[in-house]
Amino acid sequence: MDLGKEVNFDAIVVGTGISGGWAAKELTEKGLKTLVLERGPMVRHIEDYPTMNMDPWDFEFGNIITKETLKRQAKQSRTGYVSKEESKHFFVDDVTHPYNEDKSFDWIRGYHVGGRSLLWGRHSYRLSDFDFEANLKDGIAVDWPIRYKDIAPWYSYVEKHIGISGEKLGLPHLPDSEFLKPMELKCTEKHLRKSLQKNYSNRILTMGRLAHISEGTKPGAGRISCQYRNRCRRGCPFGAYFSSQSSTLPMAEATGNMTLRPNSIVHEVIYNPETKKASGVRVIDRETKMTYTFKAKVIFLCASAVASTSILMQSKSRYFPEGMGNQSGELGHNIMDHHFKAGAIAETDEFKDQYYIGNRPGGFYIPRFRNLGGDTNHKDFIRGYGYQGDSSRGSWAKSAKEVGYGPEFTRSLVKPGTWTIDMNGFGEILPYHENKMYLDYDKTDEWGLPTVTFDAEIKENELAMRKDMQSQAVEMLEKAGFKNVKAWEDHYSMGLGIHEMGTARMGRDPKTSVLNSYNQLHEVPNVFITDGACMTSGGNQNPSLTYMALTARAANYAVEQLNKRNL
Repeated sequence: MDLGKEVNFDAIVVGTGISGGWAAKELTEKGLKTLVLERGPMVRHIEDYPTMNMDPWDFEFGNIITKETLKRQAKQSRTGYVSKEESKHFFVDDVTHPYNEDKSFDWIRGYHVGGRSLLWGRHSYRLSDFDFEANLKDGIAVDWPIRYKDIAPWYSYVEKHIGISGEKLGLPHLPDSEFLKPMELKCTEKHLRKSLQKNYSNRILTMGRLAHISEGTKPGAGRISCQYRNRCRRGCPFGAYFSSQSSTLPMAEATGNMTLRPNSIVHEVIYNPETKKASGVRVIDRETKMTYTFKAKVIFLCASAVASTSILMQSKSRYFPEGMGNQSGELGHNIMDHHFKAGAIAETDEFKDQYYIGNRPGGFYIPRFRNLGGDTNHKDFIRGYGYQGDSSRGSWAKSAKEVGYGPEFTRSLVKPGTWTIDMNGFGEILPYHENKMYLDYDKTDEWGLPTVTFDAEIKENELAMRKDMQSQAVEMLEKAGFKNVKAWEDHYSMGLGIHEMGTARMGRDPKTSVLNSYNQLHEVPNVFITDGACMTSGGNQNPSLTYMALTARAANYAVEQLNKRNL
């Protein structure tokens, strides 16, 4: 493409992660010439996974994070997600990409083609009408403009493509997906499952529902079944887990309709007052710092909740003095996440004759059982939580502290230790208007753009829920006969769940929301936002599957409207 010239497209997609990849695939497959813009560098499937086959001894310092990495990624590292050298290159440099905190906020970012689709935990759960109707019933925030029936066909559509391993449970508050076979539970987890069935009428343990091929193949760049290496965060050369690299982007490229431009920092959506629509975007080249303008009929902002909202906030004009689409004043407010790091851990002396094969890339799941009606309702908090957990046996590392030699010591090194099981609550955070992000124009980055400031925290409802997360985990483990059962809670700050949501929420009324039922800006109908920014409430389920379904639905609608000349 000629530098410095305006280039016209049918569609522009900003971001290449979970949502951006799906927008690119859907729009190009429907015939639209689509420009896909990514602020970070190129990452190619397999070719750009430098650590995918490395063992601990292949790293200079044994895959332990170095002091130099800690200097450059201080905020990324404090979360625990950047705890090894194996994936540091997929997390941002905090020095180059600063942000500000009025209250502690752990903003985990991956600025590269594919974004956090290379890094996500892959838990994939549908929302239900328990979630879509919750705000209305509780008198919290605003009502979702859609219900489960509106999105259910799109859940099925994306699930058949990405591959979801799991089992059918028939729960009204956790609708079943289009499943591949579930991964196998470990013996301790099967034991806990039987205990829950015996002792409770509304609690069940199942294998986590993961966007991970457990049998056969799926569309994309040669995607095949999981090899159980559990090196997912390095990039999967088999394409077993869903990522933009292995799935949506190569399919978009195969259409011949995609132009992918990395190193392109979008900072403004351009408004045309004559048409009352957006005409394009303004971009700064990350490397050269030159500026460009690209035009299109329709624009999808899929850069992640905070980034997409920042772009709208910077898109100011006399028509939108407080940012594009911000007539409601809600842009940047209602920021949500999922709170966790509270539960219980236990041991057992049973099952000493059993072990497990391979490195399972996921754990078990106990769906929500609170506030579903009747005696499940809790007096101290509304909404609910589930548990994500895992079980394992201790390793030879315990012998590293021993002083010994000879055959007896050698045998001790290969003898597995005690079985432990850990349950980690994962709960909903309400959409509080006062939880917000805003831009600081006095503190700019090296491209001259304002930096983000976070002012958000969990409140009484979540704190009460965290107590229940611990007490119920202890109760379930004790009833199952585990020993040394201990409640635990680690510090949680907003953002740590890596599920930023709600900063440009959907709603029925332009006076109280930013987007309509099809993810369009109320005030600029050819601009769509389908990442976490659009969420009206968060549920307690991991949200990426919902982003994908909403993106596919919105892209289909956008093309229909273009064909009808309504956009």
